[in-house]
Amino acid sequence: MNTRFHIAIEGPIGVGKTTLARILQQEMGGQLLLEVFEENPFLSDFYADRARYAFQTQIFFLLSRYRQQNEVISQLLRKDGLVSDYLFAKDRLFAHLNLSGDELLVYERMHDALAESIPVPQLVVNLWANTDGLMNRIAIRDRSFERSMSRQYIDDLRIAYERFFVDFDQAPILNIDTSDLNFVASQDDRRDIVNLIRNTLEKGAYQQVLPDVSPSMSSGSAPILRTSARRLGDFQQFHLILDQEKDFVVDLYLDFMLLTEEVGELGRELAQLWAARIKNEEDVAAGMDASDPLDERRQSLKNELADVLAYVIKIANDAGIDLEDAYVDKMDQNWRRNWPAPGTQAQ
Repeated sequence: MNTRFHIAIEGPIGVGKTTLARILQQEMGGQLLLEVFEENPFLSDFYADRARYAFQTQIFFLLSRYRQQNEVISQLLRKDGLVSDYLFAKDRLFAHLNLSGDELLVYERMHDALAESIPVPQLVVNLWANTDGLMNRIAIRDRSFERSMSRQYIDDLRIAYERFFVDFDQAPILNIDTSDLNFVASQDDRRDIVNLIRNTLEKGAYQQVLPDVSPSMSSGSAPILRTSARRLGDFQQFHLILDQEKDFVVDLYLDFMLLTEEVGELGRELAQLWAARIKNEEDVAAGMDASDPLDERRQSLKNELADVLAYVIKIANDAGIDLEDAYVDKMDQNWRRNWPAPGTQAQ
């Protein structure tokens, strides 16, 4: 592995960013760059009265983070690898959580002007934990200025982080759910997480993940993407290469007609399954032993579903549509929509 790596650890308050940064520096070498948040003179006042002290706190953090990253990172990377416990771009996340109106507008202008000169990490490790876990860790470390933090603020922050990394595309991301991990006390957890990060760096870009809905997600928020290493864009890229290698015809309307054919085959498979299940129920009612027909037809059903998905992907490619982006946007609309109760008519 290249010794001049640049890793940034991110995640909400209490998730273990600094702890993991120190572990990585010990295990992988390189330099350590830690955020100096204790020096913010407005921090204690902010946690006591967010509305009053948000702007002063945020601007101080923005300038402090800029000064540290702009002056230090380039120098350190000339000599060695670097592990940091924060990402400069995340400053905007807090600004949008705490500021509004003219204050947010002023912040945005300052951030845009400063961000252009900040080096981008080779890998961002995004740590995640549920709100209860974060509150427990915050209580255990017992920092004086964090004692007045409300659970609601931590939950809002957790959700804001999840939203932020759904759209983040400035660097490769490795998402790690730390809810059931203890990389301080458990040597196995420590070894696993370090090896995962090493392997990710060696492989290069690591994609963000595909959909899973966080159970404690606010009803006003979209589903959060968090569970797999592959993305729909990977499959779209595969089909582009497949069409080229096999010299397949690429035509929007032809692919649509082939899709309808595959949907028809899927429908026939489901119809046969439905008929078999009806007979199965009759056999069971007559006291006969009978297995679920789905067990026998699952593989053929799997094949038909794969064919349907393949042509949906090909049509998206034909039309120049990012299918993952389209899906997430549409599901975001559905998530925010007020659906009529069952048995009622939509107005």
